[in-house]
Amino acid sequence: MKNLFSFVFLLFSFISFSQIQHCGFDFTSYLVVDVHENGKTVNLDNIKITVVDKEGKEVINTNNSLSWKDGNKPMLFTKNYLISKEGAKERWFFPYAKDNYLLSITNTFPAENYNIKVEDLTGKFKPQTIELNSFNLYILCSSENEKQARKFGPRSNSPIDVVMEEK
Repeated sequence: MKNLFSFVFLLFSFISFSQIQHCGFDFTSYLVVDVHENGKTVNLDNIKITVVDKEGKEVINTNNSLSWKDGNKPMLFTKNYLISKEGAKERWFFPYAKDNYLLSITNTFPAENYNIKVEDLTGKFKPQTIELNSFNLYILCSSENEKQARKFGPRSNSPIDVVMEEK
């Protein structure tokens, strides 16, 4: 009986230590957009950013197939916001994005199939449609980021830079 207990304990220890540690962002990536005027670094307010298909129609997140939130709704970006208390060190809800716009998506999001449409709600700037690519994804788990780093071409984890033009 003692040998059986030792064997079970040893087996359990081996199984628990051999498991791959998971990252908190294992199944999530982000799209981050930096929207500003030419020559300025401050992101514009009153901007609507939507994921659209190649024909320009809003994409619906059917049964959470493209994002883990807002199922069966259009895929709209939100502006990142500060979560720090007044007088404390500046901390953002999504720390990798600062004052940019962001959208949480699944790691399997087929970016090459979609565009983003950027619209100024004040009417001062022209709307723009920008193609998405896999390198536009913010890949936050180190193993996925290492795979991306071994590839040639543009690197992931950089915001999509959108320079708005006045009408």
